[in-house]
Amino acid sequence: MKELTTTLLLTLFMLTGSAQTAREEIKANRFLSASNYIDYDNHPATKALTPTPAGYEPYLMNHYGRHGSRWLINESSYTHPLRILRKADSLNILTSEGKEMMRQVEAVYGTSIKRLGELTTVGERQHHGIGRRMVEHFPEIFKSPGLPVDARSTVVIRCILSMEAECEELAAANPSIRWHNDVSESLQYYLNQPSTPYLKELRKKTRGLRREFTKKCLNMIDTERFTNMVFSNPQLAKDSIGGDALMDMLFDVVSNMQSHELGLNLYPYYTDEELYQLWRIRNVGWYYDYGPAPLDGKSDQPFSQLNLLKDIIHVADTTSQKAAVLRFGHEVCVMPLACLLELGNCGAVVDDVEQLDAVWRNYDIFPMGCNVQLVFYRPQKTSGKQDDILVKALLNEREMSLPVPTTQYPYYRWTDLRKYYQDKIEQYEKRVRDWENKENKK
Repeated sequence: MKELTTTLLLTLFMLTGSAQTAREEIKANRFLSASNYIDYDNHPATKALTPTPAGYEPYLMNHYGRHGSRWLINESSYTHPLRILRKADSLNILTSEGKEMMRQVEAVYGTSIKRLGELTTVGERQHHGIGRRMVEHFPEIFKSPGLPVDARSTVVIRCILSMEAECEELAAANPSIRWHNDVSESLQYYLNQPSTPYLKELRKKTRGLRREFTKKCLNMIDTERFTNMVFSNPQLAKDSIGGDALMDMLFDVVSNMQSHELGLNLYPYYTDEELYQLWRIRNVGWYYDYGPAPLDGKSDQPFSQLNLLKDIIHVADTTSQKAAVLRFGHEVCVMPLACLLELGNCGAVVDDVEQLDAVWRNYDIFPMGCNVQLVFYRPQKTSGKQDDILVKALLNEREMSLPVPTTQYPYYRWTDLRKYYQDKIEQYEKRVRDWENKENKK
């Protein structure tokens, strides 16, 4: 893991003075404040991919992707803020801004009836784009005659439909593909691995830390500005209907509006600083729960996707022909997988979360439709080369560094990388066995 102390973070700031801070990035693109609700296409990759090394050819796409944009999962995410707004309206204390806010929330809530958690047309569009660009980036793989494609999904409908949209693009580009599609509870153990007792116990330790950080961030913004804008009698709204909680309570709805093409937008009701602080709360929360936050001297939360990493290694070890293995699931899998693989700064271990967003920003990891693409390269038969298999990692179609040395970034020797991950797995599994032994003795 890449451990970064506060001192190192400050040094990083000085060395990368021209780079934007998270506060600046969110000001320039407010959609980023949405964390896991970002429309994939609102944070697109823009840099061209590095050409294939001379004498090599890509032959294997080893992939995991999240479903695309969706409605919110819990009805209460819509109804709780609506209850406050409706009650304020009945008391005749909604300002014109408050009335417009209620209108927009009513509108998006109305579309969610019997569709909670389902894929939206925006989500479908995202996966068509990802599939189309896979073919454009790696035609040597995806236009191969008779290419075997193994596409698997969790049992959740939004994931299945995302898989279907991506596969449609591949089929259009190569009608000769030999398909194997599968959706089954039997695949859940690695497509969306259930939490283990060890990790559940570890996550309990994050609750108090998250509450403390949330309180700090909310204290850094003027919540009265928001309530004064929405309610003509802010004190009555606070005392009788909990109006002072509306800013934070509404934020998931605000963030997820980009999952729809309804012409709705509540971002103008928030200041740049409010968006930044509300995002920081969520950034730290995800880091504690699924990222490499140091807890008890370890950063084990990303091992929630241990079985997924093992499957990726197994596919790489057992595939010699041109092929694509596509897996579809959720952000609670992509984020820890990216951290476990240590893609770029995803594996950064930061001892002071006040400094976290200097190097670790959740919006770079898990927008709607986020994906990890591990592309494997072999020597061409005509090259006469006997070199090892190479691998390149893409996170959301951006080339990423990997945690072993290389002389030809962004390409790495698979033998080096495989050994690194196998050693990492063995060390983790020993920690779990030691913990289980202690628990059994209690």
